[in-house]
Amino acid sequence: MRGIDSRARRRWHLRVNFFTDPSCRKHDAGPGHPEQPRRYDAVLAALKDADLLKKMHELKPRDVTRDDLLLAHSADYIALAEREIRAGADLLSTGDTSVCADSWEAAMAAAGCGLAAVESVVKGRERTAFCLVRPPGHHATKDHGMGFCIVNNIALAARHARRRLGIGRVLIVDWDVHHGNGTQDIFYDDGSVFFFSTHQSPWYPGTGAATETGEDEGKGATLNCPLPALSGRAEIFECFEKRLMPAMDAFRPELVLISAGFDSREGDPLGQFRLKDADFADLTRMVRGIAEKSAQGRVVSMLEGGYNLAGLASAAKAHVEALL
Repeated sequence: MRGIDSRARRRWHLRVNFFTDPSCRKHDAGPGHPEQPRRYDAVLAALKDADLLKKMHELKPRDVTRDDLLLAHSADYIALAEREIRAGADLLSTGDTSVCADSWEAAMAAAGCGLAAVESVVKGRERTAFCLVRPPGHHATKDHGMGFCIVNNIALAARHARRRLGIGRVLIVDWDVHHGNGTQDIFYDDGSVFFFSTHQSPWYPGTGAATETGEDEGKGATLNCPLPALSGRAEIFECFEKRLMPAMDAFRPELVLISAGFDSREGDPLGQFRLKDADFADLTRMVRGIAEKSAQGRVVSMLEGGYNLAGLASAAKAHVEALL
């Protein structure tokens, strides 16, 4: 496995910036829904129980403005989503995203964590950050909320880094079991943001074919690795080692973002991949190795899926330990 050397390890700082907001817990999709507030509790408890929070630097998210949201979404969609949520809708009219009265507040808190996290690794001393947020974001397209997502947290963070923080090239790594169709949609014609995804196929949302590689200025900056059910370490690591890493030798990102979906772990009710906790740790180290080569070690990870509470907690803990 291509990874990191001891000199790179020594150059990395020992702390990880940690961003979360209790408002993220307020989003409640209803009884029995897999994207539940207990997901937030499970990850936070796992980090506390392992004493990892003591090794992290907890920082506050920033407020999100309308101009922030327009970095990745249309004005019409933002107005529609906010209006429907504040009016008491229980489902966005654009897709299969259940919401409650507090969902807009939660979505803005999640997005604010991502914006603050990229600022912290670009402007600050530490070079890595983890965002414990919900609702997830990678299915939200420019003008549609869907797949449990309201706004696309990782896309907003990438555009913020590109347009306001002087970052030239961004890599987004999405290892969620579901294809990040929203992220792909937003950057499909943008060659400054490279989107890489391993995901189960066929599976929700039905996108992410290997032939989807971008268009116009973004041609070649989308790399999809659709894999069959029951894929695990061997299949997924081959995609990282033989496809992503060579592509990054040419692309040379200046910032790396991770859509950290842990529904690709074995035992998840919404996926059929077989990754284990140690695999997520090794994937994290590979991604950090990419960041060390051209991005000064700058990595921001944002929580996406993961619906087996015990599995989500243990996988997220392994991921953060590897970030440390």
